[in-house]
Amino acid sequence: MQDAKEEIKARLPVEDVVGQYIELKRAGRTLKGRSPWGVDKTPSFMVSPDKGIWHDFSANKGGDIFTFVMEVEGISFREAMEKLAQQAGVELKQYSGDDQKVAKHKTRMKEALELATKYYQFCLSKNKAVCEYVFYKRNMNKKTVLDFRIGYAPKGKDNLIKFLKSKGFTLTELKDAGLVNQYNGDLFKGRMMIPFFDNSENIIGYTGRIVGEGEPKYLNTPETLLFNKSRFIFGLAQAKEHIRRSGYVVIVEGNMDVISSHQAGVPEAVATSGTAMTEQHLKILNRLTDDIRLAYDGDEAGVKAAERAINLANNLGINLKIISGYDGAKDPDELIQKSPEAWQKCVERCEPAIDWLLNKYEERVDIYSGPGKKEYSDIAMKLIESIPDAVERKHYMNMVAEKLEVSVSDLEEKKVEQKEKKPHLKTIKTEKKKITSDEAKKLRDSLEAILVYGGAAGGEIRLEFPEDETRISELELIFEKEFSKYDEEQLKREARFLMDRYNEEIIQSEIDDLTKELEAAEEDDEKTAKILRKIQALRSKLN
Repeated sequence: MQDAKEEIKARLPVEDVVGQYIELKRAGRTLKGRSPWGVDKTPSFMVSPDKGIWHDFSANKGGDIFTFVMEVEGISFREAMEKLAQQAGVELKQYSGDDQKVAKHKTRMKEALELATKYYQFCLSKNKAVCEYVFYKRNMNKKTVLDFRIGYAPKGKDNLIKFLKSKGFTLTELKDAGLVNQYNGDLFKGRMMIPFFDNSENIIGYTGRIVGEGEPKYLNTPETLLFNKSRFIFGLAQAKEHIRRSGYVVIVEGNMDVISSHQAGVPEAVATSGTAMTEQHLKILNRLTDDIRLAYDGDEAGVKAAERAINLANNLGINLKIISGYDGAKDPDELIQKSPEAWQKCVERCEPAIDWLLNKYEERVDIYSGPGKKEYSDIAMKLIESIPDAVERKHYMNMVAEKLEVSVSDLEEKKVEQKEKKPHLKTIKTEKKKITSDEAKKLRDSLEAILVYGGAAGGEIRLEFPEDETRISELELIFEKEFSKYDEEQLKREARFLMDRYNEEIIQSEIDDLTKELEAAEEDDEKTAKILRKIQALRSKLN
């Protein structure tokens, strides 16, 4: 089960596991706390997040997350494995049987990707036109190109595949590594190649930027055993130590923004690599620092993305900051091309995310008119209610009240009215028909997609949050295809509509089961009457 063990360790940082049992405080690059075995007078329990290990100097014990849980709970390795697998959302049955084969296959994938990267780097060095694009048009220097191991995938049907086959790799291995297209040719052709690194600096995939004309502009590695985009953060491998030293992280929108920022003297920049922000992304970054700064584009899509991230952060109790302005540039990359120093100053003058978003709301409406005050207070109060800290909520209540020239009690009264007027999940009338199992699955898929990626609208849904990483990635595809153009109110309406239909399916399923019981009841009048009452009660819910 070595592969399962490594997957669990990758998902559960040692400080998170130990922190469930004892209080830890940061002491430089390590964390310190009191022994859970109660044998120390001063903190002598040390945790190293970098190495994934712990050591109790007073009790002379140490190890990884598995040995800690075994020691502190007095359980076997198998029991500790099952306990931690459940926390990490890892299905152990997927790793049962030929685990060595899976581990070996992943190693071969990593070797293929490493060799592919060297091939791409070589192709870049030999192509003068692409070098001009990288070094002059994209304005990268030699250090940046080497640090990010940037290369070039040449045009042609299967140049890379032929090269890797000559080195002993099979087509199946290359497909599983995400290097092959549907026609068994090279997936990446005529593109500047930017590798994706995991925490151990192994290459797990790529983003390829077209050189010249063509679509899509960017092409990413598909989901593989190594690459999971709902957890992956581009640039984190290069930024991690800088984040720890400076105490903050900057989240930008694009991979090129990350590379430009590192070159411009802000190496704390990372990106979610072409996918929407998830709770997993925020949790990973929050383990490194409490100071998380967003630097999204200033257009409407950027504002919506920031708004969604703020709502996700509020749910996790994380305070975000916003980097904005860009001195007239549309995004960080454009600003950096004009002036790296201006970008550095922009990062320094960040502001609390709630302040920034309230100011954005103010730009939309006329707060000096009656209708404008109502609209502004509607959206402002929804934002404020999502803030987990009571003192912080009070602060923003006072700020909004002063801005609108009303009292805090007026806003409190409005909040009560909004709760009273909040529509019940059965307010939307739908056509009554039995839903097939395929339709029910579609409903569940759509509901979970809004739950995970719908920001504040996800709060409308009464479902358990999905933990499986593959499932979360699937939901992102559903959300981007079906709901990416919806605003918050549209998402909320859609969530209520879908929940209505899904509830109907549950009720109808219960009626079907009771009907079968009724048929089996035969001559038992008392049981028959009891079942009929249940069916009637359920049918009344459908009316």
